[in-house]
Amino acid sequence: MRRILRWAAWLIGILAVALIVAAIATARSGDDTLYPPAPDATRVEVFVVANFHHSGIILPREALAEAARREALPALAAVTERFAGYERLEFGWGDEAFYTRVPTTNALTTALALRALFRPGNPSVLHVVGLHQHPRLAYLSASMVAVTLGEDGFARLAAMLDATFARSGTDGTIEELGRGLYGPSLFFRAVGTFNVFRVCNHWVADLLDAAGVPTAPLVATLPQGLLWDLTARTGAVRLSPGAR
Repeated sequence: MRRILRWAAWLIGILAVALIVAAIATARSGDDTLYPPAPDATRVEVFVVANFHHSGIILPREALAEAARREALPALAAVTERFAGYERLEFGWGDEAFYTRVPTTNALTTALALRALFRPGNPSVLHVVGLHQHPRLAYLSASMVAVTLGEDGFARLAAMLDATFARSGTDGTIEELGRGLYGPSLFFRAVGTFNVFRVCNHWVADLLDAAGVPTAPLVATLPQGLLWDLTARTGAVRLSPGAR
């Protein structure tokens, strides 16, 4: 019995070391010409919000609309117009079946989770929510960090976000899929397939990577891992409930 326990301890240790090495090897250092922003740069504050099984990113609508005009981003131009009047927009990406059927963790089932993670070719959607309140007040129970980007980094993030919206037909319009899960929200058809190697947190990390922010894809596999990495390596500020 002791021999089995020793072997198990060795195996756990080897796996732990392998994961640490893999996390370090795959970590992305970011782009120091974009992040942190120069002292004289125009700054844009964005928020990463997470719960037990999902993360999303909250962006200022007017800054998005301006980036859409300046960089010719038609999907974002349409979305910011669709949600005109809201101060910020929350964006989330995920498996279509899972996302549309699991509004809360209470609706989470093993079958849906396994299907989303391991079935190949799962189509994806974007979920967009209009926010009037400060994000910390809108999502009181969620974990949240604030990241300050420069204008150039934000423009690159916006371009990647724009490219996530699937286009339909020959005119390239975005495809609206109906009402979202909560608040003033809508689902849109997205590009990319969802699986265990490409989850919502990886998508958020990729947006931040485009903005020059250091990220670690392996650590970002879990929502709290994404937030931990952002606070540990980038100086992102974790917001406590009620903070603004």
